Amino acid sequence: MSQTLSPPSERSIAAIPPSRSGGHRTRSWLAWAVLAALAWDGSLACAAAPVGPQAATPTVTVPDFWNPRSRGERVEAPQTGRAVRFLTDDEFPPLHFAGPDGNPTGFAVELARAVCEKLTITCTVQARRFDTLLDALDSRQGDVIAAAIPLTAPLREKFLATRPYFRWPARFAARTDKGLPVPSAAALAGRSVGVMGGSAHAAYLKAFFPKAVPKEFLDLAAAEGALKRGEIDYLFADGLNLALYVGGQEAETCCALIGGDYLENRYFGEGIGLITRQEDAALSRALDDALQRVWDDGKYTELYLRFFPVSPF
Repeated sequence: MSQTLSPPSERSIAAIPPSRSGGHRTRSWLAWAVLAALAWDGSLACAAAPVGPQAATPTVTVPDFWNPRSRGERVEAPQTGRAVRFLTDDEFPPLHFAGPDGNPTGFAVELARAVCEKLTITCTVQARRFDTLLDALDSRQGDVIAAAIPLTAPLREKFLATRPYFRWPARFAARTDKGLPVPSAAALAGRSVGVMGGSAHAAYLKAFFPKAVPKEFLDLAAAEGALKRGEIDYLFADGLNLALYVGGQEAETCCALIGGDYLENRYFGEGIGLITRQEDAALSRALDDALQRVWDDGKYTELYLRFFPVSPF
């Protein structure tokens, strides 16, 4: 099975990105993302992986959201005589945050810049408060949103969006010293699995791993601590947060991601794309085509390896 950041909590994961929960998590992501931004150069890119659409190291899986059969003729951006204005937020690493020089950066921001380069158009990037981005786009204070606003049916009723360029995978993590099997319905029978109470992950575990023994937590940090102490066999949660945990100092090499990623839309949402107004359909089509070309020439892989040293996929 091809199996798959949130201001208030992880409980509404299908509506808002899960990694926006928890101040400690944001600060840790910021340290990691800034370190990646400072350390990245040409030699590191070559050491990390050969540049190309399928390139990845054995420990860093680069997701592929593009269908090669959907490629068509190149779509050019409409000429308006002015710069295309991208809107983002600067407090959500590693997707968008303020870099060392104070300017917006992050995976979504640098991907937007790569798209502008492909389209040979002039673009600007302005950071605004996350909860004001859609209103700012609607009132024509910008032209495109490059931020972690989940693609939903209500959003599509008012705005256009490209295909997803990032999604929210759910993942299992386990201690590395227990020799636990790769998760499956049979393997998890009778084993304890930590989940956030009331979350999409808890619902998914109940539906597809019915013989697992769920242990609910109100706080992801508490669940991670329980995993580290061996009080639970597995932890099932947002892959982005778990990638940070297993790759950071908090885990102290105790734990690792195990098994595949889970991407079912009904539980974990469609992901995020570049958002435009409905009247800007030509621009949206051009952005979509440019995203495909950024993937094809390996730039997507380069940026992904830069901002995700431990992949959530």
